[in-house]
Amino acid sequence: MKNKFIYLVLIAAGFASCEPEFENEVNANYSSGDADFSSYVAIGNSLTAGYMDRTVSRVGQSYSFPNNLSKQFALVGGGEFTQPSFAEDINNLGGIFGIPDFSNRLIINASVGGPQPIAGTSTVTLTPQATAYNNMGVPGAKSFHLLAPGYGNVANLPNANPYFIRHATSTTATVLGDAMLKSPTFFTNWIGGNDILSYATSGGVGVNQTGNINFASYGINDITDPGVFASVYSTIITTLTSGGAKGVVATIPSVTSIPYFTTVPYNALPAEATATNINALQLYGFLAQVTGGRISPLSTVPGTRNPVLITDETLTSLSSQITGAAAGVPSLAPFASALGQLYGKARQATSNDLILLPASGKIGNPNSMGIAPFNVNGVTFPLQDEDVLIPFEKSAIATATFAYNASITSIAASNGLAVANMNAILGQLVSGLKVEDGTIYTANYFSSATASTVLFSLDGVHPNARGYAVITNEIIKVINSYYNANIPFVSAAGFPGATILTSNN
Repeated sequence: MKNKFIYLVLIAAGFASCEPEFENEVNANYSSGDADFSSYVAIGNSLTAGYMDRTVSRVGQSYSFPNNLSKQFALVGGGEFTQPSFAEDINNLGGIFGIPDFSNRLIINASVGGPQPIAGTSTVTLTPQATAYNNMGVPGAKSFHLLAPGYGNVANLPNANPYFIRHATSTTATVLGDAMLKSPTFFTNWIGGNDILSYATSGGVGVNQTGNINFASYGINDITDPGVFASVYSTIITTLTSGGAKGVVATIPSVTSIPYFTTVPYNALPAEATATNINALQLYGFLAQVTGGRISPLSTVPGTRNPVLITDETLTSLSSQITGAAAGVPSLAPFASALGQLYGKARQATSNDLILLPASGKIGNPNSMGIAPFNVNGVTFPLQDEDVLIPFEKSAIATATFAYNASITSIAASNGLAVANMNAILGQLVSGLKVEDGTIYTANYFSSATASTVLFSLDGVHPNARGYAVITNEIIKVINSYYNANIPFVSAAGFPGATILTSNN
């Protein structure tokens, strides 16, 4: 099956390189209102750091929404704004040298028709900068990590954070403590997404820790207990406002609005492709009889699409029934035990399931763990837990998101802070988000027709430069309204999209 990323080569014209346009002409009507931007500090995770295309890079960081905001704040008395140095990223590759899974940024390689890490060796290192910055967004950080001493200590790897290691002021520093060294007069706080997102992007392989207040026992892909989140969040806000600072907090978006979860359809198997797979047709006919409706025969009608095969860990296992039935079929008998194990909790996906973006490169390709012909991902080898969010997992995510956002809005209200409802804003992308210049932005990640109005980067989770510009403007709207300010917007249309190369060497 062709990788769905092939459609990205069609969008080159919509992502021509350009410099962002800031409306920075001095205007006597511009005003800070009731806010003081002389020392602006941003707290958060990757969304605050300017992470895009699966990394932080020298150029990508410059488009972070806090950096965008600081340029607008400068028109109304805003002071110096600093970000962790990526000057060593001389070739703008991103990544971190020597750290597994911190690979170079994604680009579109037009010669192969899809995104891949840009070629080259990262020059970003863990060399300590020992400096407090105004942008304290730390990719990968969960809420409680902001309070954790040693989160930036290289000796604590793999539990420490490589990004914070690069700039923590000491081996015992905390993210929040370093932020307070800047004596903020105004702040933005967008934290909490990773308390859910890592569970979601792992396909729900983590644990829902609701009811467990010992966050020291949590795994990297677990959902944070809502009570723990509320307590930590309250501490963060109390600390940030201790010197009289005002600010904006942002709610957590629902994963259903992010292309990482909405791009790959549940019925990704064209009938034309499955019609020639005699092994699959026979297998599905057998499984349809044994599984009692979990699996239906494949359609061979041109123009129709078949759902992918997945594993659902919430199902009662039919392993023994499948093994017993297969033992009575001569062509299946040699594989009877293996088939029972493979299909015991298998079913066909429905529209209630979310197939994760990385699965697009798996579906239709052989799985090294399978036995031919029962080894084709999504066809004769079920997609595994890490490839799919099933309704049970979606419900856990939705429940936690609601609880976190309730805490965010409540704590903000009790502290007199403005709220940017990013959950609602990004949710509008499903039907179309209209911005000030009349442009309608959508989450249609792979449509060449809407390429210039896509806000997400190639990792399917984080915004691209244009997306961060739209976020900047949404926060400015909130500041202008809540703090009686008059701060100009940035011109989102002037920000670039994906990097497109004719080759990658």
